[in-house]
Amino acid sequence: MQRPSSEAHIRRVERVIAGAEAASSALAASWRRSGRLHALDPASNAPSLRLTESEVHQAQHKLGPLLRAAQATLDRLLAAVGSVGCCVLLSDRDGIVVDRRGAQGDDRTFESWGLWTGAIWSEQYEGTNGIGTCLAEERALTIHRDQHFFSRNSLLGCTTVPIFDEHGEIAAALDVSSCRADSTEGFVQLIAVAAADAARHIEAENFRLAFPDARIVLAPGSERAGRSLLAVDHDDLVIGATRAARMALGINAATLARPIPAADLIGQVNERHDDLETAERAVLQRALARADGNVSKAAKDLDMSRATLHRKMRQLALHR
Repeated sequence: MQRPSSEAHIRRVERVIAGAEAASSALAASWRRSGRLHALDPASNAPSLRLTESEVHQAQHKLGPLLRAAQATLDRLLAAVGSVGCCVLLSDRDGIVVDRRGAQGDDRTFESWGLWTGAIWSEQYEGTNGIGTCLAEERALTIHRDQHFFSRNSLLGCTTVPIFDEHGEIAAALDVSSCRADSTEGFVQLIAVAAADAARHIEAENFRLAFPDARIVLAPGSERAGRSLLAVDHDDLVIGATRAARMALGINAATLARPIPAADLIGQVNERHDDLETAERAVLQRALARADGNVSKAAKDLDMSRATLHRKMRQLALHR
């Protein structure tokens, strides 16, 4: 028999699904997705889905360098939150937990709640929850206790932050979960800050791994958007940007498909060229990039003849 609190929670969720609250509440919208789109029952006591060991390995392999980039940060985050009854989970974009950290004494409790490697926490299977709803809405959030869709998850507190890959696409979610009944608002806020900082570290490390030969430049960006980074090649042309940089500078995949001088985006970038030929090459590359490869226009911008520019391009092995 269900506890009265569980019954009250189920009635509340069902009332929201049937009503019109979704228009004014993000939580209600998630409950409605869970009930209507995914056809889930808030009273279900079915255990969380778990992948086989082989399937987990496939998911880990698919996540690739990002999983490697996360290891040290996951360890540091556990050191910060593990002693206060929390575990740390990293999921892929499908809500599959591909890695976790937790204090050994709490492992049995967290495994019984499905907070374990191989569990699937997407909204499709678990309804409203930290990982699944974070991935669905691509934003940091906390789903606390009875804000979960399933009554069986109503003792959990989950704070989750999205992680975006080097292309600015959502790739993973970093979650800190707790079963503590005495969590205060201040405690939850501290966990949220720690999780957000850890997620930005993982994004930055993954970005560096994605552009190993580039110079990584800190670009203008709001603190709220996270770490705003650009990858710049030896000619000071932008070849990559984090999601925060894309948002701050108004650039997208189409913008990055053609060379962009870093100075055009963030102001003059310090030159670090070893010789005159390298410096001249960078100047010509930027001029050609600004002219979209139009040699005549680039020559005019450089105040030189088209023939001279062609000659210099041949000397420097530049091809357009």
